Amino acid sequence: MFSGIVEQAAVVRNLRYENENLHITLECSFVNELKIDQSLSHNGVCLTVVKVNENFYTVTAIKETLLKSNLGLLKVGEKVNLERSVKIDGRWDGHIVQGHVDQTAICTKIEEAGGSWYYTFEYDDTKGNITVEKGSISVNGVSLTVVNSQDKTFQVAIIPYTYEITNFHEFKIGTIVNLEFDIIGKYVTKLVKQMLSKE
Repeated sequence: MFSGIVEQAAVVRNLRYENENLHITLECSFVNELKIDQSLSHNGVCLTVVKVNENFYTVTAIKETLLKSNLGLLKVGEKVNLERSVKIDGRWDGHIVQGHVDQTAICTKIEEAGGSWYYTFEYDDTKGNITVEKGSISVNGVSLTVVNSQDKTFQVAIIPYTYEITNFHEFKIGTIVNLEFDIIGKYVTKLVKQMLSKE
């Protein structure tokens, strides 16, 4: 379980396919604190550490993960938003993020706003996911508040700290990102659909 508060952007150091699995080797400042079998959020995707050495660690993304996320698009040298799981005795600063990406979206607009930034994303709304104004959403694992919610687009406003500490500063028009919609919203949407289908 995660909160969507990214600790840092890890750097991809190696990518290796084995059959339909992708082994991703990354570098971060707290490699010496990581353990095999530990869960970490990578651009919002919960992955298990399978190897650790002095400077790097490795996780594996399977076919299902690659189909639902942007991890298959990674290149060596790119940055990945990284968060360790929430401690049970810690403060919950973001929102409930499971690390289960629902789908991807494309960045369609970036606007500088006097020291902050507005990012617009478009997603396939036929998959049943929705956003609501001032609701929560996870974009590449970052807990954010929805602005200007539309049928298949929404915006988020990014403060300078988030811009610098995450991979948002690398986004361009056309960048593919991972979305995890709010878990409460997903339950409500499903329940309403079930109720309507019974009428």
